[in-house]
Amino acid sequence: MGQQETVATSLADTVREGIGAALAQVDADLARRYPGDPGTRQPIHTVYVPGDAFTAGTLRSWGDQALAMLDEHAPDAAALAGVLGLSDELAGPVYERVRAKLEREPVEDLRIDFEDGYGLRSDAEEDETAARAAALVAAAYRDGTAAPYMGIRMKCMEAAVRDRGIRTLDIFLTGLMEAGGLPDGLVLTLPKVTYAEQVTAMVRLLEAFEKARGLAPGRIGFEIQIETTQAILGADGRATVARMIEAAEGRATSLHYGTFDYSASCGVSAAYQASDHPAADHAKAVMQVAAAGTGVRLSDGSTNVLPVGPTAQVHEAWKLHHGLTRRALARAYYQGWDMHPGHLPTRYAAVYAFYREGLEKAAARLAAYVAKTGGDVMDEPATAKALSAYLRRGLDCGAVDTAEVARLTGLTRTDLDGLAGRGVMSA
Repeated sequence: MGQQETVATSLADTVREGIGAALAQVDADLARRYPGDPGTRQPIHTVYVPGDAFTAGTLRSWGDQALAMLDEHAPDAAALAGVLGLSDELAGPVYERVRAKLEREPVEDLRIDFEDGYGLRSDAEEDETAARAAALVAAAYRDGTAAPYMGIRMKCMEAAVRDRGIRTLDIFLTGLMEAGGLPDGLVLTLPKVTYAEQVTAMVRLLEAFEKARGLAPGRIGFEIQIETTQAILGADGRATVARMIEAAEGRATSLHYGTFDYSASCGVSAAYQASDHPAADHAKAVMQVAAAGTGVRLSDGSTNVLPVGPTAQVHEAWKLHHGLTRRALARAYYQGWDMHPGHLPTRYAAVYAFYREGLEKAAARLAAYVAKTGGDVMDEPATAKALSAYLRRGLDCGAVDTAEVARLTGLTRTDLDGLAGRGVMSA
């Protein structure tokens, strides 16, 4: 073969080199601030249990109560499909998977609450409850009964409860360390954040704990709960939540929307406080843009309408919860808060239907992208990344299984991780 033909150019190499030097800091900032999704499993919900109500049997009890509610109020696939409006095609697979999930892993993420759900107690009582929570969480991880993610929501960094929150966190983390170390699934939630400086204070607190216990710097991350208007828009007119992510110095794992505190802070009357209120949509849209590309994930809030009472009342509550969950999924909020065991059937039904109804189309588009065959949609790398993430989330929660994905796409989990920007695409 002959020598490659050269082409004519007009710019000297020094021009390119100068531009590269001028943008070096921008390149570094982009890599630091926007590392992309961490590639780990994101739970589809967070279950909220007051500190004094949490026991060794809480997780199993929630699953058993949810199964009992299905037995009483939707004893078969047709009954649940009729309540939620599921298609005949989805009804059987969704119902079977929901029951299997409630038997196997009813809760994906548990938050033991020391804030609003626990209230103000004597120091001695909260000390004892925090120490007991640590012992129970450590035991659950040792014996294999833990949820994939578990942790506490401490009191906030406001002056009135700051010292109490810090002490509770210290007792809980120290208890875990004394019981063998921090579990991989540990999650901490910092509520009612209004100023970025409160996030910085949390960072300094965790740094001090890591140093005191000989842990690797950055070992402990935390969630930021967005419950106040000041967390969305500061007095200076800037989006505070973006500043909070920066203030976390890489420790922020997710942003959790607080439905009722935020709605109340906007002046929304109690009857209209809900996760689909326009005020909620605005806050969550700001959170979404601020977190995009940072690796910080998003969680919707909860509904306070509980599925209790006669069957007709339970069905109405199920319809509401199912609809809100589906709405959040369509808006790329893949996690939410559940307040009652009766929310579990509709959480899983909504999530499983969401991933199963789109499985074949998403798989076909991804397979066509990989094979470069195109199909009737011309997808770009960013869309392929989103399709891969969709399938990975479906796999993680149990909505679909690896055999189905492999049959429809010809891809392995490693392949999906590679397309999502995690690892290398296998041959």
